Amino acid sequence: MLRIGLLGCGNIGHIIARHAGRFTIVAVFDQVPDRAREIEAISGATAYREFDSFIQAGFDIVVEAASVSAVKRHAPDVLAHGKDMVIMSVGALTDPGFRNLIRAKARENGRKVYIPSGAIFGLDNLKIGRISTLRKLLLRTTKSPAALGIEAHERRQIFAGKANECIKSFPKNVNVSVAMSLAAGMDADVELFVDPAVDQNVHELFIEGDFGETYVRVTNMPSPDNPATSYLAALSVLSLLEKMDDPIVVGT
Repeated sequence: MLRIGLLGCGNIGHIIARHAGRFTIVAVFDQVPDRAREIEAISGATAYREFDSFIQAGFDIVVEAASVSAVKRHAPDVLAHGKDMVIMSVGALTDPGFRNLIRAKARENGRKVYIPSGAIFGLDNLKIGRISTLRKLLLRTTKSPAALGIEAHERRQIFAGKANECIKSFPKNVNVSVAMSLAAGMDADVELFVDPAVDQNVHELFIEGDFGETYVRVTNMPSPDNPATSYLAALSVLSLLEKMDDPIVVGT
């Protein structure tokens, strides 16, 4: 059975702990010790107060569910200690220098870095489409004021630009755009809207290239305990972990 170390014990960490079945959580670490102890109580894992002790524990892969800053601080050490890693806070990889460092560290240590599909569908199609030429890659996201942590009384656009710029202003809300960019091999255009009339997160993908064109619209529920997090994003991590031990791989 796959043994994981959980880095970050917030909302997504709790969802992972509650659904562990084909994998087991061995160790947990969070900068807030009380949160780590909550996951310890749910999963039976050992909660560590120091990262150095956590990374020495006997598990196969680190699942990051913390923050962009946590990825930048700990990912190189995770790979150097011979652990694979799942990165949820993919916004950390918008920095080309850091992304190249992570790729080099993974190769040097014979490790893999996994990025879940997150809150959208269609990343397989993007990986296929990039083999030819992509001419348009646009993500239009609409979220409620609560999800974005701002006040709004009517629908309005609050950002238009590239994914690597959007993630700087909204690091907890548009990891989707970075995942799209990495899958496609080009920086996605992003339009971000706030709308008090919606209570779900809406992602619309517009993709055009030599293969033809694709439009994908995903309306997903916010996580029950955190409106800034998509429930589908948490489920995508569970799907990734559960299929790692399966010898049959479906999808590109």
